[in-house]
Amino acid sequence: LLKSSLAMLTKQLGKDDRVSIVVYAGASGVVLEPTPGNQRATIIAALKRLQAGGSTNGAAGIELAYLMAEQAFIEDGINRVLIATDGDFNVGTVNIEMLKDLIEDKRKSGIALTTLGFGTGNYNDHLMEQLADVGNGNYAYIDTLNEARKVLVDELSATMLTIAKDVKIQIEFNPAVVAEYRLIGYENRLLNREDFNNDKVDAGEIGAGHTVTAVYEVSLVDGKGQLTDPLRYQTAESVADTSGEIAFLRLRYKQPNAEQSALIEAPIHRRDVIDRGSAASENFRFSAAVAAFAQTLRGGRYTGNYDYAAIETLARESRGTDPHGYRSEFVSLVALADSLSQTAPIAHVRDPD
Repeated sequence: LLKSSLAMLTKQLGKDDRVSIVVYAGASGVVLEPTPGNQRATIIAALKRLQAGGSTNGAAGIELAYLMAEQAFIEDGINRVLIATDGDFNVGTVNIEMLKDLIEDKRKSGIALTTLGFGTGNYNDHLMEQLADVGNGNYAYIDTLNEARKVLVDELSATMLTIAKDVKIQIEFNPAVVAEYRLIGYENRLLNREDFNNDKVDAGEIGAGHTVTAVYEVSLVDGKGQLTDPLRYQTAESVADTSGEIAFLRLRYKQPNAEQSALIEAPIHRRDVIDRGSAASENFRFSAAVAAFAQTLRGGRYTGNYDYAAIETLARESRGTDPHGYRSEFVSLVALADSLSQTAPIAHVRDPD
């Protein structure tokens, strides 16, 4: 799968690109010195020589990969290390904080890190995401050739070309209008409030054509569905609502080569609320289906009676234009989860005779 995935990537490269290949099974070594991207036969031959085996000296492999990237560094170009692994680094430098410090130091030289996950069983998803985050890159799990095509062909620009770095989102809800709110997901991306204006604090990156969606569940003061009782002795901290604002949104980001961030601010008005879910955009409804699916897989603590069947219906009705079939694949995944959840356990009882 790895060989086929990277072979698809080579078709997107040209004579001005450079490719190196480093392995790190036990010890580390160079399989391919920096090679022009149009020399596809040479690159493919190097890929075919790769074999899985041995322990995983990930830190040594990453260090050697950065050396190759520095050797072939292209000024004003996209310089990036792609590490393909299960993330189970079990020899060499296994101190994760030391490894993250190394990657953070290298990113300052203009070389980003993208992690591509392969394998099952001992797969370390959390580490893979952490390394990509600190390396100003992105992370994808490759389990099929279709997913490889999505990441390395269809969304290559989003994977490789960073257009905004250290992107931060901060939203302040108006307590005169909003009784409760909850951010769904992003647990490992939360920042302290004081870090929003601190340009020294690292945050996420956005690639060309990349879209980030943050989903909040909100209960209005005069609405239903609130999970907590009102406080007896405390009232809303703000004055009575006069502007009709639900919330105030702040975004911070840096240009790829900048060290100082820019700020975007915008109010969110109550008049913009859509009363019926069916009237929302296809993208919004599909995002809601994905968020609901993730919550249900983790136990559905706040999803109430919203089950897999309802999620499948919402996703199916909001697929919209789906040229590559990714959304249809998600619908099939929800249907499979629904089937598995309804499978009754089989009891095996030994005959006493």
